[in-house]
Amino acid sequence: MNNMNHFNELRQLLAKQRYKKRVAVVNAANENTLRAVQLIMEAGIADVTLVGSCKEAAAYKPLSPYLDHIRMIDAADDASAADAAVACARRGEADALMKGHLNTDVLLRALLNKEHGLLPQGSVMTHISVAELPNYPKLLFFSDAAVIPFPNTEQRLAQVGYVVRLCHAAGIKEPRVALIHCTEKNDERHFPFLKDYSLVKEKASEGFFGQCIIDGPLDLKTSCSLTAMQLKGIHSPIQGDADAVIMPDIESGNLFHKTLTLFAQARMASLLQGTAVPVALSSRGDTPESKLYSVELALLQSFHDENKTSIA
Repeated sequence: MNNMNHFNELRQLLAKQRYKKRVAVVNAANENTLRAVQLIMEAGIADVTLVGSCKEAAAYKPLSPYLDHIRMIDAADDASAADAAVACARRGEADALMKGHLNTDVLLRALLNKEHGLLPQGSVMTHISVAELPNYPKLLFFSDAAVIPFPNTEQRLAQVGYVVRLCHAAGIKEPRVALIHCTEKNDERHFPFLKDYSLVKEKASEGFFGQCIIDGPLDLKTSCSLTAMQLKGIHSPIQGDADAVIMPDIESGNLFHKTLTLFAQARMASLLQGTAVPVALSSRGDTPESKLYSVELALLQSFHDENKTSIA
């Protein structure tokens, strides 16, 4: 496979695995999160631990057929639930986390705790979103819409590496990754971050990121439209067929994310990267389906990382 066209294909990849992974859901206190848990159980893609808000889960009637198969850990408040979920992962009892009904900063504090968190020393935390768009023929991965304001060189290399890894986990053997700018002109004097784009391409040519095609700077339209690329007379191995786009900074990434959901009715999934286990980080207001897609990606990443470790 070198394309992932729709989110429903993620479940087909999970169905090929020999066993189920375990996901800890942090504070499943609202209907969208509980419905997402129901979808996970119906699909049979993971074993679930609910951390916090156990009373709400027990009272949610659609979950009643599955309650005997769901582990529950009560917690006094959101912060305690986040700490307990992180502790589960540290003990090896959860292969992925899913953010439920709590503020992102509460979960981040638990993840980033220097003594008891999930960010290994020296690791870079970033964020990846994945969009299914009505008028684009495949899923589009992009970073970073939520974590790093202005990536430095180390963060940029990590950002690209995480995107390529997640594409591989989703079955895309040779992802095409476009480095986004407002133009294809390499004006490093006015846009210093373009120096890092040059380094990324150099590293890619050396095999630093594994199997992938990386080019830039390119604007978003030429990255995702061969017609636009041809009209502008641009020659690029991306060929207007990007699987992933790397945004210059958090402002462009966040704006792109919100534009896709508001004006293009995109279906979305979101993950944190760099943590010891993948974290499905959908918004509190996201649909149950969006939360499900995020968990499916997290599980695929966990399987992918495990396979790479065993091969090494």
